[in-house]
Amino acid sequence: MKILISSHAFAPSIGGIETVSGLLAAEFFRLGHPITVVTQTPAESADDFGYPVLRQPSVGELCKAIKGCDLFWQNNLSLRTLWPALLISKPVVITHQGSYCRAPTGTDLVQRLKLAIVGHTTSVAISEAVAACFATDSTVIHNPYDARKFFLAASSEEPSADLIFLGRLVSEKGVDLLLGALAILRARGLFPSLTIVGAGPELTAMQEMAAALGLDDQVTFAGPKRDEELVGLLRRHKILVVPSRYDEPFGVVALEGIACGCAVVGSQGGGLPEAIGPCGQTFPNGDVNALAQALEALLLAPNEQERLLAHAPQHLAKFHPATIAEAYLNLFRSKLS
Repeated sequence: MKILISSHAFAPSIGGIETVSGLLAAEFFRLGHPITVVTQTPAESADDFGYPVLRQPSVGELCKAIKGCDLFWQNNLSLRTLWPALLISKPVVITHQGSYCRAPTGTDLVQRLKLAIVGHTTSVAISEAVAACFATDSTVIHNPYDARKFFLAASSEEPSADLIFLGRLVSEKGVDLLLGALAILRARGLFPSLTIVGAGPELTAMQEMAAALGLDDQVTFAGPKRDEELVGLLRRHKILVVPSRYDEPFGVVALEGIACGCAVVGSQGGGLPEAIGPCGQTFPNGDVNALAQALEALLLAPNEQERLLAHAPQHLAKFHPATIAEAYLNLFRSKLS
């Protein structure tokens, strides 16, 4: 089966969609399916994926690629690359990552057009929460995590640090809630360490907030980390906190933390609870007191952390790239039969 993949952002760009597209392209290719990726991300050096990557293709190059494929998979809807496939009448499957699942307001013509297209194409949603955003039926196929990179090595030492946050430092990710929860715990005589991994426009504000709350001796701003350094940090911590204020469409970061031995405390809106599964606890979005209570319960009960993580192997198996790739291939075959 010749599969054309549209991923608006792709390596060397770093992000969730880039990671998912790369993992599944590699799995499809490993299983013997000819793969071509179409992206708007420019190259920093010569590509060495084993399959072709068309970067910022012309209309002619895009049409040629679509004509040559058996099926066109869009990892998130891209109007820029979709229209030739509709004219050429190629089978199209679109995965919705959640960026346009909100109801349109005012004269948001692009949003309205995307939602109209969703109603007339084969849809995949990355969580039950995203599927519920659309009037049309969607097949739910969760995003995979990189099982080759994120795992708990046999030689890993017992975690020595308490809490870790991983993500962009923007208001919607709720780092201020996490700092507020630490202040509540401090007033109760609990002083867990917190490592904040990431960068973003809220960095200075969060550093100032930590200082104002008297948390300087507990909080470390580690900056952005990747690959082995990130994995090592996750392995050294007991609890990954995902305190998002908004409804996360899914939450691959929770899978990465679980794979490295972290129990997870995350907000309960959206698809994040589907990623956390039985390996952590959730709290109402934006509720700093509930977050503090959930953290306190886990910090004071290490046996509960062990109980939660006992479910990890079975839970993570559902999100292995090979498992997710096979779910996609089964759907693709059904569209070609």
